[in-house]
Amino acid sequence: MRKRRDGSYTEKARYTVSDDATIPGMLRRRAQARPGDVVAERRSGVGASRPVTAAELRAQVDDAARGLIALGVRPGDSVAVLSSTSYEWMVLDLAILTAGAVTVPIYESDSAAQIRHILTDADVVMAVTATSQQADLVRSVRARRLRTIVSLDRGALRALTGAAQEVSDADLEARFSAAGADDLATIIYTSGTTGVPKGVELTHRNFVGTTEAVRQVLGEVVDSPGTRLLLFLPLAHVLARFVMHAVLSGRGRLGFSSDVSTLLPDLQAFQPTVLIVVPRVLEKVLNAASARAGTGIRRRVFSWSARQARRQAAARDTLLGPSLAQRVRHRIADRLVLRRVREVLGPRLRVVVSGGAPLADDLGGFFSGIGITLLQGYGLSETTGPIAVQRLGANPVGTVGQILPGNAVRVGEDGEILLSGVSVMRGYHRLPEATAQVLEDGWFHTGDLGGVDRRGHLRITGRKKELIVTAGGKNVSPEILEDALQTHPLISHVIVVGDARPYIAALITLDTEMLPVWLTAHHLPVVDAAQAADMPEVRESLDRAIARANKQVSRAESIRRFRIVDAVFTVENGYLTPSLKLKRNAVLRDLAPEIDTMYAQGEAEKAAGRLTARRRSRTPRREGSGDRNPS
Repeated sequence: MRKRRDGSYTEKARYTVSDDATIPGMLRRRAQARPGDVVAERRSGVGASRPVTAAELRAQVDDAARGLIALGVRPGDSVAVLSSTSYEWMVLDLAILTAGAVTVPIYESDSAAQIRHILTDADVVMAVTATSQQADLVRSVRARRLRTIVSLDRGALRALTGAAQEVSDADLEARFSAAGADDLATIIYTSGTTGVPKGVELTHRNFVGTTEAVRQVLGEVVDSPGTRLLLFLPLAHVLARFVMHAVLSGRGRLGFSSDVSTLLPDLQAFQPTVLIVVPRVLEKVLNAASARAGTGIRRRVFSWSARQARRQAAARDTLLGPSLAQRVRHRIADRLVLRRVREVLGPRLRVVVSGGAPLADDLGGFFSGIGITLLQGYGLSETTGPIAVQRLGANPVGTVGQILPGNAVRVGEDGEILLSGVSVMRGYHRLPEATAQVLEDGWFHTGDLGGVDRRGHLRITGRKKELIVTAGGKNVSPEILEDALQTHPLISHVIVVGDARPYIAALITLDTEMLPVWLTAHHLPVVDAAQAADMPEVRESLDRAIARANKQVSRAESIRRFRIVDAVFTVENGYLTPSLKLKRNAVLRDLAPEIDTMYAQGEAEKAAGRLTARRRSRTPRREGSGDRNPS
């Protein structure tokens, strides 16, 4: 990692991306060099799977690509895929790209209005869905250019294979060869946390270059014969899709889990060596493990063991490392608790890469301390997923890694993170003004705030648009407090507020899954979230958590008041993006009355306190009053 004269950090790329490089070309190279390599495991029944070799996958992809051509898909046409994460999604993506077309992913949770916008904006000519119900939804918002709608549950892949007979191998090769590295590969619509989703245009060069960059710094993780990666994040999200192609083009093996409710049994069945997660998944694993600990002495043992895991992780980052006493305590904690948490994630798991959202230090410390190598990464849809990632042996807690080779990072005068290089998009689809706003002189303005240390480790501290400016003029980044509180088992979501207000406060929603477990563990009656909000024990626990979080910030930035709101934030009701990010603007808009009430109550209590103080100051002290009894 070196620092350049302009203050940016970069790492030299030991790879080149040829002008004819493409995403399906990476699979073809593997199939040609090692045709018998097992590249994926495909479900063949309940609890069963079948290995698929590189040669078999290429044949399936080529058949589907010829079928697309037979159905009238031309070079540069957009084809939408609306499906859960699955082997079939992978085949479709590679087939679309092999035919010279453009893949347009659609989240299963997208609304009819969002689907209509994507179909229209991307000029989609064909849509493939997982189910006939989804096909009906697409049909109901049918865009002008959309000609064909098929579903996987009605034999879409079989239909493509059948149509493939009409197209020769030579015609397919002509399509494949005509595509180049700078051709558009996909349009990925952003999750829309602040407005209408924008289409991010990513080229084949973006994907191939980012793949080679990750292979350069983490080859032993993503590109070894022993690599086994289970995909369960939505493939409509750029992170999961990029990782899929990175592993597929190397020597690893992929598995697929399409339903988060079956994730734990899928982990046990596939036994991955590496997982790509968002922090919310790790929070759920930790909370579930805590819940299984039960009550009384078992809960105290779990809490003690979790502390030893965090202390072990923190000590490893020091010059001297863990002391002998700490190593002994950690070994005991491992035998009592920690190894069981590892077993839940699979006996072969060695590395977890977390991205997509900030990871709380406590959460990261716990998983690092249980013996799993936890690597954090940073990136956006606009950067083909990861553009910075921690390296093995160089993953200090609180950072998101160093910039990938072939890219550069620097910090603007206002603290904004700026990026450039092979991973950065070519622009927003049909939005030249929006593109010009974020791409200036070759640098992409991320909207994220942070810094870079002397070794090139990147730290993210917040979002420019989400900075809170209190009535006193104090700038506060809400993420620091929110991340610190998010690991509390009672908290589902926390939203720090205070813009133009006299002090910082927070809205909290309770985790309805963990609530009954927590109440039982604390020998309290099991009630619903609305009733629990008034329980002194619940409020005292949250008070203590807020006090701990406040230690990370100054007094002016600390949370002075909180309010438990009876609400649930989900993808379906529009408060979360498909990648589980909070749509802050939507929450603040709809919960504005709750915020006003919280501050009004605070002012009322403050006024009442002043009145009581004045009354006390005016009341003359009676002679002889006090602790002593008159004789």
